[in-house]
Amino acid sequence: MKEPSVGKENFGAVIGAVTGAVGGLVAIAIPYALMTRNIQSLSAARSFGLISFLVCTPFGWFAGGYLTHFLERFMKPKTASILGGGIGGLLPVAGVALYGWHMVSR
Repeated sequence: MKEPSVGKENFGAVIGAVTGAVGGLVAIAIPYALMTRNIQSLSAARSFGLISFLVCTPFGWFAGGYLTHFLERFMKPKTASILGGGIGGLLPVAGVALYGWHMVSR
């Protein structure tokens, strides 16, 4: 099976980009909201949320596309797209959330 070209679009890449974009908007503020136990704190870091959105979207696109291509060897293409895109989108969101947790806990 031929490897995908850089940034090749597929369903998993789109799912990864959407997951990364939506998760990136709130990923940096999730630790703060958990520590204060106030859901309104999710809108406290709007500028960091926008930066996180701009970082997580392309990373989710690339990670989702490549994970989908890898998982298609073991699964049906539709299942691989959904699973690869979801995991690929959550990887950058988890990284940003861990960075946010580090910032808040200091």
